[in-house]
Amino acid sequence: MIRTAIVTVSDRSAAGRREDLSVQAVREVLAGGPFVEVDYQVVPDEQAILRSRLRILTEGDGVDLVLTTGGTGLAMRDRTPEATLEVVERTVPGLVEAMRAAGARSDPRAWLSRAVAGVRRATLVVNLPGSPAGAKASLAAIVGVLPHALDVIQGRRPGGSAAPAAPDDWHG
Repeated sequence: MIRTAIVTVSDRSAAGRREDLSVQAVREVLAGGPFVEVDYQVVPDEQAILRSRLRILTEGDGVDLVLTTGGTGLAMRDRTPEATLEVVERTVPGLVEAMRAAGARSDPRAWLSRAVAGVRRATLVVNLPGSPAGAKASLAAIVGVLPHALDVIQGRRPGGSAAPAAPDDWHG
């Protein structure tokens, strides 16, 4: 069981002016795995508010995975990556590289995403796009590796030694 929190970052959804459709897309992807939603919240595009929420969610041992949706684009109010970087201790760039590459197969605008992923204590934080299609495609691109990543982060597996064998030509 992977205890998962979802935080939607949207001024309009936080004000009740727009339904949060991205959370439904995220829930569809998570339904296929060992994920249990333990928290869901909508916050405005305010860096300090999101930073505070991320710190609370990553403070204890109640949440393994935090997925944010929204605020990863180029608009001035898009501050999700900055808030995330203020909270995480180590980044996991491969996750967002995989998300952007998967998204760009159907929408070249995916390359404009500024999403980040990182670890704070024993919690993995991943930024997803705010559009339902973008959130779904991005999460689908990485959902298969998340259980292993969390096993390593939380010390249930040594760093990579229990992972499936890599091809002979791989030197990671």
